[in-house]
Amino acid sequence: MRTSLALAVSAALVAGTALGLAPAAQAADTSIRFVDIAGDGGTVLKANVVTPAGGDGSARYPVIVLPTSWAMPQIEYLAQAQKLADSGYVVVSYNSRGFWQSGGEIETAGPKDVADASKVIDWALANTPADPDRVGMAGVSYGAGISLLAAAHDPRVKAVAALSGWADLIESIYSGRTQHLQAAGLLGGAGYLTGRPGPELKQILGDFLSSNLDKEDEMIAWGRTRSPATYLDRINANGAAIMLGNAWGDTIFPPNQYASFYEKLTGPKRLEFRPGDHATAEATGLFGLPNDTWTSTHRWFDRYLKGVDNGIDREQPVQLKSRSTGGYEGYADWKSVNADQRKFSLADTEHVWANVDSGANGGITLLTNALDQFLRTPPVVSVPLLPRAFAGVWQSERYDTAQKVRGTVRVHTTVTPTKGSGTFVAYLYDVGPLGIGKLVSNAPYTFHDRTPGQPFAVDLELFSTAYDVPAGHRLALVVDTVDPLYIEHNPTGAQLTFSSPSADPSYVSVPLRQE
Repeated sequence: MRTSLALAVSAALVAGTALGLAPAAQAADTSIRFVDIAGDGGTVLKANVVTPAGGDGSARYPVIVLPTSWAMPQIEYLAQAQKLADSGYVVVSYNSRGFWQSGGEIETAGPKDVADASKVIDWALANTPADPDRVGMAGVSYGAGISLLAAAHDPRVKAVAALSGWADLIESIYSGRTQHLQAAGLLGGAGYLTGRPGPELKQILGDFLSSNLDKEDEMIAWGRTRSPATYLDRINANGAAIMLGNAWGDTIFPPNQYASFYEKLTGPKRLEFRPGDHATAEATGLFGLPNDTWTSTHRWFDRYLKGVDNGIDREQPVQLKSRSTGGYEGYADWKSVNADQRKFSLADTEHVWANVDSGANGGITLLTNALDQFLRTPPVVSVPLLPRAFAGVWQSERYDTAQKVRGTVRVHTTVTPTKGSGTFVAYLYDVGPLGIGKLVSNAPYTFHDRTPGQPFAVDLELFSTAYDVPAGHRLALVVDTVDPLYIEHNPTGAQLTFSSPSADPSYVSVPLRQE
């Protein structure tokens, strides 16, 4: 039922987005050329090319290659391509293989997709007034991942803007060893609706959604091959300037894996996090409307492809926008964001029956965090009314002053299961005087092959965020065992006990910004 729902949602999203982008294509400058480019193995990639006005071949221009997002048509970037061309860039956007009218099958950012990116660069250098020494790549979601992988494999790529993408595919949709059901269902459904999944993707998706643990190692190896983090040494050796942008509430590619990747980059780099869900932070820019993410992208390319001294390289490289205030904050690095940790104790022992949704949950992929972005309305629960048979609840003391949660909340606890496998989801809530809790963050955790009755320690990172807890409120940690976002692995009749041994006390560690 959940998978069917995800498929239906993906159909509506793809249809609505395609219709919404049509006006951008109609309004595009008539100098745009629609072309066929031979990708890896001769596979035809449908593409469009926008060149600066008056570009007659006598001058060379920096070139930006834009692979399309998952399930999106080739007109996706036309509004931004026009803006970039107006400011002196050659822009080549192409439909990723396996989607829409491009040939081949969906490879999910596999080796053929990486080779395609290089083939498109080859074509641009041979057929446009592109400068071979000033090549950039950018994209949203799927296009972001392909751009980062290309930066690892093609040293001609000098600058990248990877928006709402992934660095670690496993940590994105299998974090906490838990399948992110709605994310995988949405991607799979959209792939079938708009493209041609190859046999490898079909097999991986089937094994993933059916929880085939016999294939877990194969699935992880498949994901590692498609993860830019696997090729970090190559990216650093090639030295491309990397800008990463994402949303705090991205339910497909959560921010933690991007932040970890960012810290390990050694070349010019920038990290931007904003409120929203997957690709919602960039969405208005795709329609040509003012958009902070795309403004930063243009500045990034101006600095590292054109050599413009616009100051972006002298700004604090980590830029965060709070979900609560909407203001930007700058940091020297990601470690500085998490520098000031404050703990509250999880002293009480809690027994939780599995297989029943307590009412605490992370919402709906794409919808919930988009509403939080535009209306500041995260999911809410009445913490006093949560059924204690199915939810464990711990609360901090009330805070006398506002607390600015910034970065990654960490949970340490001891779990004793009655069965060998199980899943729980941890939620952090901002709880007001009336007991209404607003969701700050969450994350799932799954275990297998444990000895029933034997306690074991768990360290769990919640998804990174920036949220202000008002004075007079408190924080609450809630754990339950069912959330529509995730596949759960709790056998019938299972119970989980959360305790705090004196030799290893349980706690929540909250990163706070100090003025």
